[in-house]
Amino acid sequence: MVDVIFFDLDGTLVDHRTAVFAAIGRIVRESPGATAGPEELAQAWWELEARHMGEYLGGTCSFAEHHRRRAASFLPLLGEPVPGGPAPLDAWIAERYLPVLEDSWRCYPDVLPGLDALDRLPRPPRKVVLTNGDPGQQRAKLARFGLLERFEAVLTPTELGAAKPASYAAACRWAGTAPERAANVGDVLSGDVTAAGAAGLTGVWLDRGVDFVTGAPSPVAEASVLRIEALTGLAELAELAGPGGPLARP
Repeated sequence: MVDVIFFDLDGTLVDHRTAVFAAIGRIVRESPGATAGPEELAQAWWELEARHMGEYLGGTCSFAEHHRRRAASFLPLLGEPVPGGPAPLDAWIAERYLPVLEDSWRCYPDVLPGLDALDRLPRPPRKVVLTNGDPGQQRAKLARFGLLERFEAVLTPTELGAAKPASYAAACRWAGTAPERAANVGDVLSGDVTAAGAAGLTGVWLDRGVDFVTGAPSPVAEASVLRIEALTGLAELAELAGPGGPLARP
């Protein structure tokens, strides 16, 4: 049986995508000079987030700088000038974006029941959050919903020195367990399941019915993929309830 389960955060524990679209939609509606409607500009912000987050994860800029780059690219779409220097961009993020985003965060309703079900198992696995996000922001999300104390740790590129997929091996080393004794659960089929499997972990796909990146319906997975539709399904997997199941190890 697995010793530790690593949990993705955004799209798995907290609905980040919906929060982003709600936050940007509100900002656009409050911006008289916006060049397009809330839905179109929210999609533009989402694409900028993916681009500049990739730069942060690639080590080419800091987390604060990735926010500045995003804001500088987005402000013209609101019909607003781009200020010179980092301080005004930091202020825009801190004053106009983050408060609205944080107000829009929502915890998925299956999270607490799913964690409770794991804790009731005869041999509860260790539970660790493994995320590519900023440690301060990610811990704030968990704390908002009383989740922080439910996990042994929150591991990010800051702690591990690597982002997913390289952080799967690093997280196992941190936990003192072999990859074959670890599972990773997340909503992104490629990054959370296929990549985890390539690193030797057991990947479990939390299929929430929507592609986190594109917003399209979930992709079709191979029959061999371990798939659940809610986190309450984790404890129901025979691997966790006893030997011989899909996550059991020889």
